[in-house]
This record gives sequence, structure tokens and C-alpha cells, in this order.
Amino acid sequence: SDQSSEDEAQIKWEEQQIKKAIKLSQETYDDASLHKSQPAKPKFDPSVSLPPANLEIVKKRLIERITSLQDVHRAHQREYEKYIEDIESSKMTVQELEKSSDAALNYKFYRAMKTYVENLINCLNEKLKYINELELAVHVLLQQRAMTVLKRRQDELKNESTYIQHLTSGNDKPTKGGLEGDEKTQLLEMCEHRRTCRRQARECSGEADHHEGMSSDDELPPTEVNEFQKSKDNVLEDSRKVFEDVHADFCDIRKILLKFQEWKEKFPDSYCDAYISFCLPKLLNPLIRVQLINWNPLEENFTELEEMPWFRAIEEFSDAKNVSESKRDDDPDQEVLPRVIEKTILPKITVFVKSMWDPLSTSQTKNLVQLCNNIFEKQVLSKNECSRAKEDLVNTVVLRMKKSVEEDVFIPLYPKSTVEDKSSLCSKFQERCFWSAVKLLSNVLLWDGIVQEDTIRDLGLSKLLNRYLLLKLLNTPPGPDNIEKCNKVVACLPGRWFQDLKSGSTLPELLNFCQHLLQCARTLHKNNHSDETKEVLLLLVKVKALRIVEDFIEEYKLEHLKSMI
Repeated sequence: SDQSSEDEAQIKWEEQQIKKAIKLSQETYDDASLHKSQPAKPKFDPSVSLPPANLEIVKKRLIERITSLQDVHRAHQREYEKYIEDIESSKMTVQELEKSSDAALNYKFYRAMKTYVENLINCLNEKLKYINELELAVHVLLQQRAMTVLKRRQDELKNESTYIQHLTSGNDKPTKGGLEGDEKTQLLEMCEHRRTCRRQARECSGEADHHEGMSSDDELPPTEVNEFQKSKDNVLEDSRKVFEDVHADFCDIRKILLKFQEWKEKFPDSYCDAYISFCLPKLLNPLIRVQLINWNPLEENFTELEEMPWFRAIEEFSDAKNVSESKRDDDPDQEVLPRVIEKTILPKITVFVKSMWDPLSTSQTKNLVQLCNNIFEKQVLSKNECSRAKEDLVNTVVLRMKKSVEEDVFIPLYPKSTVEDKSSLCSKFQERCFWSAVKLLSNVLLWDGIVQEDTIRDLGLSKLLNRYLLLKLLNTPPGPDNIEKCNKVVACLPGRWFQDLKSGSTLPELLNFCQHLLQCARTLHKNNHSDETKEVLLLLVKVKALRIVEDFIEEYKLEHLKSMI
């Protein structure tokens, strides 16, 4: 046991000696590596001499250093610019990709619009035949009624003239081709009955300033009125069924325009390139004509264009704001409404003037004049083209008035002894014919400002006044009756005709009329009718025949009348 304990102690001592030796060798290695890693500091040796400091060498080295740095800076600048270009290119690519992402939606919209327009055109083409038939049916009804009234008036005028001529000649037998016996008497009685009814209606309404012959005499028997209204109602009922099997998107003008407005807002460039503004008037024409089937501008209280649904819809479409469009002043949609009026409204008015208008009807003439003034003044026609439709309308008005002057004016001349009795048939008939011609003169002159002034003066003054009315005035003795007739004639003349007359002489077409007034003034003055003489001179002043008035005043020494000039 003692031996073994000694051995253990010996082993422990050896281990301790080994650990000490290892630790010592490690410390020695660390010190050696530390000395090795730290370089030895150079020692300044004062015996060694430095090269001499030269300013040029230093400057040269600095320049080389700056040049090197500038080269590096330029390289970095080029690299920066390249990065900027890459960024811009990337942005453009992103935008193009974003646009290309809407290509499918754009294609879908154009495809749907193309299909819609094709279906709309096919629908309108199919309905156009029925629209033409309905429109023609209404026009035929109105034309037949107008022709009935016109023919009846002309026949009654001829028959009454023939009847009175036979009475004045003392021959009770009618000429060949005339009416006989009870038939003649019946027609004249019917005509007189209508005059009596109109006279009673005027007395009830308090209308005093009226002369026999100035009414239109367009009343129809109740049976004819009922038959006409029944036929018209049937046509209107059929017109309401034209689009009853069509979806509102294809027959409602407002909804149709909304489709094109959506196109304009999304793609204004393609909208303009497709000339949609030029196509819309023709596209909407059938739909507007359906709404105008019951429209008659010759009737009292006819519906104004501005009050119609199609007019308001197009007006709203033309005035719609479009933020995508840069040039609002050049918006072609502003021409849609004027072109619709030119292509659809004016031709329809022309048909009424040609086939249904009675120039002897003051109410019809006033309605037409008011409508034309409203269209030509308030609704400016297309600026980019000459309005052929307007020219056709004006020419038709002139032709219709010429025809009326030639066929509807008749003033018989009877012996003075025959017409002195104001209650005689000859006197009454002659008075009615005269005032009917005065009414036509007034209606013709209402067109001043629409029809050229030269044409109006030729129709109203050269043909009506000088050829017909003046003959009656010359055969009427000077007095209140003659002055009243002359006053009515002067009242018809447009005042603007005399605004620029500065020479003291009136219009050339009024010279004969003024000579008649002068002769009346002389006769009245000789008979000491001073008030009536003054009235005649005032008429001469109104027509600017100032030189005639001055000569008359000087001739008869009427200095107190100079104030009227």
C-alpha cells in the first residue's frame, strides 16, 4: 500500500511539470508573434540628406492629382446620366404598359359601339317606309282641306260676280256654264250665312276695326270637319305604333345622343375623326319626323320648336361640357342643331308653304313669319355652308304669293251710279273685294326682312297697289271713306323703307299713290275740309313725300301746317 501511494504522487508531480512546460512554451510563442507583427519604427538618421523641395514639382504633382480626380468625376457623371436615362426609359415603358393594359377595354367599347350603330341604322331603315307613308297621309289630308277652301272661295267669288253682273244688266238668265235657279241661290245663301256668323262673332269679341272681306272664310261644314279629324286621328294613332316594338335605346333621341356623348368623352379624337357631328342630323331625321307628324305651323297656338322633346335633347347635347376636349370654341357638336333645322325643319315648312298655306289668311301668314324669324334670327343656321334649304323656302314663299296675287285678287269696276248706294249688292261686293286685296297686301308686306326687299316691293306695290287697289281709290270720291282706305294702305308699309330716304321724295313705286293723295288734298282744300286735308298731308309725310307736302303748303299758303314736316 505504501508503494502504490508513492506511485500516485509521482504521477501527479509529472503532470504538473508537463502543464508548466506547455504554458511556458505558449507564452513564448505569443511574445514572438507580437514582436513579429509590429514593425520596427524607423529611426531618423540625421546624417541622411532629403531631396531639395521644388515648387514646380509640387505643382505638377497636384495638377496630376486634380486631373486624376476630374477623370474619376466625369466617369461618375456619365454613369449618373446613364442611370437617369434608364429611369426615364423605365417610366415610358411603364406608361406604355399601362396603356396597353386598356387595349382590351377600348376594343370592347368600339366593338359595342359598332354593333349599336349598325342595329340603329337597320332599325331606322326598316321604319323609314312607314314614316314616309304616315307623313304623306297627313300632308294629303291638310292639302285636300286647303284646296277645298281655296276652290270654294274662288268659285263663290266667280258666281257672285256673275250673279251681280246679270242683275246690273237686267238679264236674269245666267250665262252658259253658270249656276241655275235654286243651286245658285243656295250657294250664295251659304256664303252669306258664314259672313253673318263671323260678323256676330266679331261683335261678341268687341272687334270693331274690321271690314267685310278681311276675314279668311275658311270655315268648313261640321261633317267635313269631323271626317277630317277622324282621318287625322287614325294617322296619329298609327304614328304612335311605329316604334312600339323598338327598345328605347334605339328610338329615344336623348338616349341615342347619350351613347355618342359617351364616345366623345372617352375618345374625343376618334369621335372627331369619324365626323359624328355631320352624321347625327341624318341619323336623327326619321325620329324627328315622327314627332312632327302632328305639327302644323299654320294653326293657331302651334307648338314652338323649342318646346319639343327632340329640340331640348339636341340642345343639351350640343351644350354639354367636355373636359377632355381642349378647344371648346371649335366643338363641331354645336352645329348639330342648326343642321337638323336645315335638313329636317326647313324642308317641312317648305311643303306647308307650297301646298297648304293660304296667303289670304292673316293668321297663317303671321304664324309662318314668326316661325321663320325665330329660326333665321335666334337659331343661327350652319356657318360652314350656304343654306340651300333657306333659299328653297324663300323662293317657295315668293312663288306662292305671286300665284295668290294672280288668282285671288279681283276688284270689279261698276258705274258710279251703281255703287253710290252703299247698301247695294254691287257696292258691298266691290268693297269686300277691295278689302280682301288690302289684306293680301298686308300679308305680303309681313315677309319684309325675310324675303328680299326688291321682291316684296314688286309684289306689294307694283302689282297689288298700283294694279288693283289704286284703281278703286281713283274711283272713290275724296272724303272719309277714301282717307280710311288710304290710311290702311299706308299702315301696311314697313317703316324701315322710309328711314334712309333723305331727298324729300318717296319710293318710286309710291309715286302714283302720292299723286292720288295730292289730288285728294287739293279737292278737300277747295271744299274747305281742312281737317281731312291735314289727314291726307300726314299720310304723305308718313311715306316721306316731303317735297309734295312743301309745294302744297307753299301753293295754298298754309304756313301753319309746316310743323308737320
